[in-house]
Amino acid sequence: MNRDSLPVAVHVGGCHMAGKRWKGVPRDVAVGALTEGVQACGHCHPDTVLGILD
Repeated sequence: MNRDSLPVAVHVGGCHMAGKRWKGVPRDVAVGALTEGVQACGHCHPDTVLGILD
């Protein structure tokens, strides 16, 4: 793992599952990541919070 690694999951700010290596991003970047296949956290459900439903 390094700074240039691809994201593993998208979390809502403050999610306890995000761990120590997180980076805040604008809404459009989070939505883009989710629509491109980055996993949504099963605890904080950012896909629901952002209004993205499969």
